[in-house]
This record gives sequence, C-alpha cells and structure tokens, in this order.
Amino acid sequence: MSGAGLVLSDAELHELAAKQTALGEVRGAPADDPVNVPMIRHWLAAMGDANPVYLERGLAPPAMAQVWTMRGPGAGKERSPVDDLLAALDRSGYTGVVATNCEQTYHRYARVGERLTPATRLAGLAGPKRTALGVGYFATWNVTWYTDEDEPVATMMFRVLKFRPEPEKERAPYPLRPAVSDDTAFFWDGAKQKELRIQACADCGELRHPPGPLCRRCRSANRGYTVASGEGVLFSYVVHHHPPVPGRETPFVVGVVELPEGVRVVGDIVGCAPGDVEVGMRLRVRFDAMDAELVLPRWEPA
Repeated sequence: MSGAGLVLSDAELHELAAKQTALGEVRGAPADDPVNVPMIRHWLAAMGDANPVYLERGLAPPAMAQVWTMRGPGAGKERSPVDDLLAALDRSGYTGVVATNCEQTYHRYARVGERLTPATRLAGLAGPKRTALGVGYFATWNVTWYTDEDEPVATMMFRVLKFRPEPEKERAPYPLRPAVSDDTAFFWDGAKQKELRIQACADCGELRHPPGPLCRRCRSANRGYTVASGEGVLFSYVVHHHPPVPGRETPFVVGVVELPEGVRVVGDIVGCAPGDVEVGMRLRVRFDAMDAELVLPRWEPA
C-alpha cells in the first residue's frame, strides 16, 4: 500500500477500507457535558417543538443524540475509523463530498444527567461509480451513542459520496440541482417568474411547506398555491464552513425564514457578511439565476 500522503489506487482504497472496517466499533471520548435541561430547552425552541413531555420527564428529544458529543471548532477532532479513509480519498482526488442519506435508530430516550459516548464503525466503501457529479466512492459508517452503563441510546447510519470533481467545462454551470417532482415543480416554476409560491390546499386553504401530496388538515389531495409577499424574519441559521460544497465558497449562511403567511422556508442568506446575520433580522426574498435553467430564491436583509 502507498505510504501516508500518497495517492492510492482503487485497489489500495478498498484495502484501506477493509482494514478500517476490521477495527470494528471504536469508542470516542465521552461528551463534555451530561444531558442537561438548558440544551434541551434551546433545542425545543429552535425546532418549534412545544411538546412539554421532555422537560417534564427529564428526557432529551431523540434527534439530539449527536448534539451531546459535538465539539466546537477550537476543540480539535477525534480520530475515528472513518477519518483515515476520507483523508485517503481526498489525497486521491475525490475531494468533493455530498451527504446522500442518514438513517436513525432510537433505542431509548437519553435522560438528564447521563453522559453519552460515541462509538464509530466503518460499514463499507462502494465504488468507484460514475455519478452526475463525477466518479466517486460511497462511504458508509455507523455511530452509536452509549450511556456510562454501556446502554445504546441511538444509532445513526451516515453515507456520503466522495467524488472527483470533473473539469469545469464538463460540468453544468451550477452543479447543485434541486430534485423537482410533481409536488415541487410549481415552486421552481414560480422562482423563474420571480414568485415565491407556497402550496395551498384547494379545499380548505391550509398552507404547507415543504410541499406534499396531502393536506395535513383535511387530507385532501387537491392543491394549488399562493404567492407569498416575499418578506420574512430569520428564525434560525447555520454558518457552513466545512466540508466544501460544489459551486459554493465557504463560509456561507443557510437560514430558516419565517413568513408572515405562517410557514417557514429554508434558503441562503446573502447580501451581508456571515458575522452580521442574527436571529430575528428582517429579510426579503430575491431571485438569483444560477445558470440558464436554475433560479434560486435567496434572502437578503430587508
């Protein structure tokens, strides 16, 4: 096998993946803090979850499992069986990355006071495969969070595509394309017309976003849309620094925007520095042509 820092062949990449898989489940460091009420309260507020059962019973929402062991950017990163493989793929030219899916299994609620420990196991490497983004590999791994009593709380399966970006002239002008279906075509058609369209039930008038086939209020399959005002307030946001995203320069901001019509939409926050973005700021939509075919609704300070 090639030494550290060298480009690996397809066979060597699979050899490395087999070696890392053979390590089995590798434990990381315990969470810096135990499961606690303030973080649960912040999570519930950010997600708009008003269910009182979590705080009343001292339970953490299941989807928070990863939160307890995430460390800040200055805390350093622990090594896992996955890291050496991803680094080898980077060195071998597969520098693009797209998350393809995440499957989550919840064994039980984490309780206030418990300190969780993550354990990572590489599940496999598939490829090379030709995709719309370029030739690449699909890497799959599992992370399970355990209590101090070695009881599993949650397991997440992650799969990412690590691809070799094709030369600019061979790619679409803007490499990230939305998935357009019968449910969402009206939205993207509206963007081309510089309209922010929100799906509406044709029977009871209930608005819903993201779009879907059935009304959650009356279960009708009849649907239309309304054109939103284009004004909104920033409900929450993230500043993306890493990993690299095809066609984007980091850092960039992705926000959840609350509309006066009563729904929330996700979009880029542009027109200001990431450090100037804050929850509660007033925004207005703008429509940016990313190439000859794609128009994205994006948000800027009002």
